[in-house]
Parts: sequence; structure tokens; C-alpha cells
Amino acid sequence: MPNTKYLGDATKSNWVSSGQPVAFENSVLLTMAQGTVGTLLASTSYMWYGKVAATLKTSRTAGVVTAFILLSDVKDEIDFEFVGTDLGTAQSNYYFQGITNYNNEVNISVSDTFGTYHTYEIDWTPESITWSVDGVAHRTKKRSDTWNATSNQFHFPQTPARIQLSLWPAGLSSNGKGTVDWAGGLVDWNSPDIKNAGYFYAMVNEVNVQCYDPPAGAKISGKTSYIYDSTAGTNNTVETTDKPTVLKSQLGTGTNMDAGAPSGTASASAGVSTSEIPTVPGLTGGGTGSNGLRGGDSGSSGSSGSSESSAAPVATPESTGFHGFSQNPGSSTSSTLRSERLLQGSLLAALVAIVGMLMM
Repeated sequence: MPNTKYLGDATKSNWVSSGQPVAFENSVLLTMAQGTVGTLLASTSYMWYGKVAATLKTSRTAGVVTAFILLSDVKDEIDFEFVGTDLGTAQSNYYFQGITNYNNEVNISVSDTFGTYHTYEIDWTPESITWSVDGVAHRTKKRSDTWNATSNQFHFPQTPARIQLSLWPAGLSSNGKGTVDWAGGLVDWNSPDIKNAGYFYAMVNEVNVQCYDPPAGAKISGKTSYIYDSTAGTNNTVETTDKPTVLKSQLGTGTNMDAGAPSGTASASAGVSTSEIPTVPGLTGGGTGSNGLRGGDSGSSGSSGSSESSAAPVATPESTGFHGFSQNPGSSTSSTLRSERLLQGSLLAALVAIVGMLMM
């Protein structure tokens, strides 16, 4: 379903899209024609820890980036990214609340990402993240190794996230030099793929999702949606509720879900211009996570001992066993950030027929 039509009811579609996905030979092409910012697919449901695997072929050529990521609404992020000039490397990465730390990236060697299907897997628990390729684990990051002494908290992805698959032009002259250099240079719009197919493309064959149970100590009062009960945006501020997620129109927001609803009067959406109409968060097609910043462009530094989160809540560095953890015990802040759709845990296994996303 196009993101401009999606109103928050995850029963209507498993995926929402921006750009132009194309069904091709039991796969989906993520396309990027000249003059566009590519294609992005996002799951309509969220997962709060679990295992997700995508079988895909990447795109190629300088400036062209393929991505398979988990991204939360507070910009916790776990990545596989593929630069089109390096078809022998999968970049593994993670971010905490969008804080840029280029030391988090680790390269994984893989053969011909453009010509060969590989299965890339992210296994995310409250205690660790493991990146695997074709069933072989190549990297594990422990939460206990992400402690930031300055902000006094773990810089570890910990909030409900959506699955995203994207193809985007990092190599645009309008992007920062660091991003362009990281992407291998400017996009060549006269490349063979553009001449022969009319667009760059990546091919997604299958996505397999297994959700884990909520972490120990999670606040559960329903099974429909996630909300944050504090602006801290950490795992202990997440609550599973029965609050609604469906907007009445594209003018709706998390704090005014009825905005723009038909009322029989001309003033139903008065004062709201079309430029203010929101779409699903993260579905602009113009890059992934951290606002697409890569390779040394300006952004908050997240290196250990830095001061990017001096106002962050106090954490308790516990790391014993497979369980939940607390970043902000005793928080009394009650402002709700937004409602989110829940993908229920309990070791749910879901094999997503990827072509089905185009049939909604």
C-alpha cells in the first residue's frame, strides 16, 4: 500500500511503500529512476526484539545504496547497508536514538551482492545484536559493551522498530561530501542499468520474521499498540496498550487522530494545508536512519565519553542473562509520544510472501 494511503491499520496491509516497487519473477524490485529518491518499503507492524531475515540482491554503481534495516520512531536503528561500488561487502551498523557514531560500523565480506541472492539476518535481543549472512554469524554486539559514561546509559537499540528495505541515491550533489564519499561518489545516471532497464534496482525475494516475547518487566496493559510514556524514549518507557492506531484521514496525528475526518462541514480540515499532510515516519525514500547522514557529515557524535546526551536519564549497567533492562528507573514523565502498531511476540514466526506487498 502506498504510504500516502496508509492510515495506521496494519490489518489492511503488511507493508507500505514510497517510490516505485515493481513485481518481477516472484520478487520485488526496489527501483530508482533518474530524478527520484528511490523506493522504500516498511512493515506496518513493529517488532520489539526478534529475528528478521531478508533474502535479496543489491543494486550497484557509485552513489547507489541498498539498505535492510530496523528503525524505531525514536531512531534506534540496526542496519545492513550495501554501497554500489563494493559488491563484496555488507556493512553492519547500529545507532542509539539517531546519534551518529561511525565507530559502530563493521564490514562483513560476502560474494557478489548484485548477482547472487544472499540471506541477511538480524537477531536482536535485549542483551545483544547478531548479524548473519547465509546462516553464518559474522558479528555480535553486546549491550553491555555499549555503555556511555558521559550520558550514563547504554547506547543500544531498544525500542519497537519497523522493518525497512530501501534503495536510495546517497551520491547526489545535494548530499554532504561525507555521504557522497561513503557511497562511492556521485550517481552515474548514464550507467548500463539506467540505459537497459530505465532505473537502478535491488531485488527482494523473501522476508522472514520471528518476534520474541516482550522483555522481562515490560509494561503491558493491552495488545494493540505501543506507546512511550516518557520523552526519554528508552525501553522502560515503552508500554503495550489497547490504544487505537488508525487515523481518520491523512491530516491526522498521534495527538489528533480525528483531524480531517468527514463532518459534513467545509471546516473539517480548515487551516491545514496539503503541505502539512504527514506520511508514515521514515517513509520519504531519501535515505535511511539518522536522516541519511553517513561518512563524516555533520551530526551528533556518539563516541564513548562524548557529551551528546548530557541530559539523558541515569542507567543501571546490568547484563546478567536474557531479560529486559532499565535505562530510567522511576521516571515520572507522562507525555505520550505516539501510538504504534504492535506485532505481538510469543515466538511468532511469520513468513512474508514479498510479492504480496504489491497486491494490497
